[in-house]
Amino acid sequence: MSFELPELPYAYDALAPYMSAETLEFHHDKHHQAYVTKGNELLAGSGLEGKSLEEIVKESYGTNQALFNNAGQHYNHIHFWKWMKKDGGGSSLPGVLASRIDSDLGGFDKFRADFIAAGIGQFGSGWAWLALKDGKLEIMKTPNGENPLVHGATPILGCDVWEHSYYIDYRNARPKYLEAFVDNMINWDYVLELFEAAS
Repeated sequence: MSFELPELPYAYDALAPYMSAETLEFHHDKHHQAYVTKGNELLAGSGLEGKSLEEIVKESYGTNQALFNNAGQHYNHIHFWKWMKKDGGGSSLPGVLASRIDSDLGGFDKFRADFIAAGIGQFGSGWAWLALKDGKLEIMKTPNGENPLVHGATPILGCDVWEHSYYIDYRNARPKYLEAFVDNMINWDYVLELFEAAS
C-alpha cells in the first residue's frame, strides 16, 4: 500500500474558534502531507510495502525508526481529523461509552481531568490517548509519533500535543488547547465506532 493524504472531513474553518482555519491548513496540508511524502519514500524497499498501515506501524517500531516515525504519524493523523467535529466535545456520550468510562475510568469528570493531565504531562511532542487494552479503557500518553498500537492497545481517541497542533491558536497554553479539545471538538460518534470495532 502507499500512503495517501485523506481529505479533511469538514471545512478548514469548521472547528473555529477552538481550532483555526490557519492551524488546520498548516497541520493537514503541510505537516500531514510531509509524513505521507516521506513515509512513501521510506516504505519503498522496506519489505513492508504490501502490509496494512497498522502492520507497517507495528512492524517498523523498533526496527526502522524513520519509517515508523512517518507511518505512525500518518496513522495518528488519519484518525485525528475524524476525532474532531464542529460542535463536538462535552459530556453527552453515547450510552455504552459513557457507562464504560464510568466503570473503567471513574466517570466522565475524572476521564476529562486525567486525559488533559496526560496531554499536559507529555514532555515535548507527543499524544494523549484513550485506548482499549485487555478489554479495559485506559488513558495513555506517548512521545513523538508513537501510539497505543505498539503497546498492545487499540487507540479510540487521541489528541495531538505537538506544538504545530495548537501554537498558532494557543501559543504555549497547551492546557487551554486540551480543554478546548475535550469540551468542544471531540467527535464521540467516531470514538464509539472505534470502541465497538475494538471490543
